[in-house]
Amino acid sequence: MKLLILGILLVSIFNSEPQTGYEIELLVNGAKSNNGVIRVLIFNNKDGFPEEPKKAIKALSLPVSNLSAKVIVENLPSGNYAISVFHDEDSDGKIRKNNLGLPLDSYGFSNNPALVFGPPSFSKSAVQLKNSTVKVEITLR
Repeated sequence: MKLLILGILLVSIFNSEPQTGYEIELLVNGAKSNNGVIRVLIFNNKDGFPEEPKKAIKALSLPVSNLSAKVIVENLPSGNYAISVFHDEDSDGKIRKNNLGLPLDSYGFSNNPALVFGPPSFSKSAVQLKNSTVKVEITLR
């Protein structure tokens, strides 16, 4: 009986899948007010980054408190992730833009990359998730 239990235990250990429950601890700061929400899009590849919610693997709306917002995104597989955020002060779900297409709402990206002409590439914003928790802090512009 002891051998049977030991055998079942060993089989279950060797047949178990590797851990994929990694997480990103996200802090967004620099909001101009506590109105509205912070909209978050998380991408695992360049397709759709930074603006297409339907191509993001996660889309979140976070409450703003003390001019910041935070969340822990759990159960992500290892890989590269890029995050885009904007402060949706009027809670309409859309980033406001001027006639030239430039954002009127505060926005930001993981890694806080320098912006030259337009949004950063996926690779400039990507963070590698291979440990249990990666901390990402985005400062709104």
